Amino acid sequence: MDIVVVGGGMAGARLAQQLAPYAEAHADAPDRAEAPDRTVTVTLVGEEPHPPYNRVLLAEVLAGRYEPEKITLPAVGIRTPPRRAVRLDRDARRVVCDDGTSLPYDRLVLATGSNPVLPPLRGLFEDGADELPLGVRCFRTMDDCLALASAAGHGTRVVVVGGGLLGVSAAQALAARGARVVVAQQGERLMERHLDDTAAALLRRHLEAQGVEVHTECRVRGLLTQRTPDGRRAVRSVELSDGYCLGAELVVLACGVRPRVGLARAAGLAVAQGVVVDDLLRTSDPAVHAIGDCAQHDGVLYGLAGAARDQADVLARVLVYEARTDRRARTDLRAPTAGTRAEDIRSDTAGGAPRYGGTRALTRLTLAPGPPGSGAALLDGAAPLDVAAPLDIAAFGDPEPGPGDDVLRLTDGTTGAYRKVVVREDRLVGGILLGDLAAVGTVAGVWEGDEPLPSAPLLHLLTDDGGY
Repeated sequence: MDIVVVGGGMAGARLAQQLAPYAEAHADAPDRAEAPDRTVTVTLVGEEPHPPYNRVLLAEVLAGRYEPEKITLPAVGIRTPPRRAVRLDRDARRVVCDDGTSLPYDRLVLATGSNPVLPPLRGLFEDGADELPLGVRCFRTMDDCLALASAAGHGTRVVVVGGGLLGVSAAQALAARGARVVVAQQGERLMERHLDDTAAALLRRHLEAQGVEVHTECRVRGLLTQRTPDGRRAVRSVELSDGYCLGAELVVLACGVRPRVGLARAAGLAVAQGVVVDDLLRTSDPAVHAIGDCAQHDGVLYGLAGAARDQADVLARVLVYEARTDRRARTDLRAPTAGTRAEDIRSDTAGGAPRYGGTRALTRLTLAPGPPGSGAALLDGAAPLDVAAPLDIAAFGDPEPGPGDDVLRLTDGTTGAYRKVVVREDRLVGGILLGDLAAVGTVAGVWEGDEPLPSAPLLHLLTDDGGY
């Protein structure tokens, strides 16, 4: 079976890695008939010039703590030169690329990821041009990361538009390079999708202790630019809704992402917010699958590295099963086991193709320590906290309780640790761990399992060993 994977990000690379044992066996055999264990061939198509990398660690590269090659993912599959897939010919089962090449497939996997959201700011674009002003970057790719690292030095004035996960990561990384960073967050608090008021206050003061200036409920109206000697536009300040202008040599747009579905939509595949897939991660064309940020399963867009990994693992087992059964339709399907290794695919598919049942995973972030001796009163009535240690954050589900929900909070004013879980009836539906993740293993297991809570008191759920 010839498999073409469009997208060289974390989802596509993980899938190729899981399929590698089946693609590489007897690879030197001159005739496929002489290589019965060579179940699949894999071609990975990516438009970035860099080998696949761990996008989660881009902030570490931006901060200067990792070199780019340190976050490179294993090189697997047949990776073509950098090229962009521009059209899908589903009738002929071919992928047409921007350099004119045409790649045949038996199964096609769309792992096209997502694009950064560009906010409707005055001055962002001019006269219909699609080129951002000099000094304005998103924070999504390795090229973005390297450009920001090159431009940001000691004293560089930087405005980060957006205080979500990406914005917070970029702000702290740039501050670590000595830049003067301001975060402009339109919402009421930082990381409002993941944190409650208390946790967001902890996070804010951790950033402020490192010199990051944070403004919430702050809407950016536009960018003011000036012409360079060669006629290009370069950013010089950020205009807020109240008319105040923040001087800026760099502006980072961290306003979220949107699934990249243009290729699928143009090919006539079913698209909602993302590319619609079933439990076999098939699109409306059974020869085409989708995984990662671009895929929408059971109405859910995950946008998480953990979900992309799980989908890639399940799809690897699906594809190997199909290859070994001559792609005949089967009805004896069973649920997958999350985290199955590639070498387990052979036995795991013996009784039928696996299904993808969704992902329940935590969002995690580790912020580097602040300057020695820096600190702030992080909780009401608490003593100033030394932030010379990293700040670890784990969040999952909905941290805001509804009517009738049980809420348990543990706060340590001496260390700034904060733990909270929300329980609805007998199930864990959301929570936050900040500053001390000793209980994260237990909490993650309960959350991911989606099982009724044991009868032990809820307090034990947040102790160091979970009490279970």
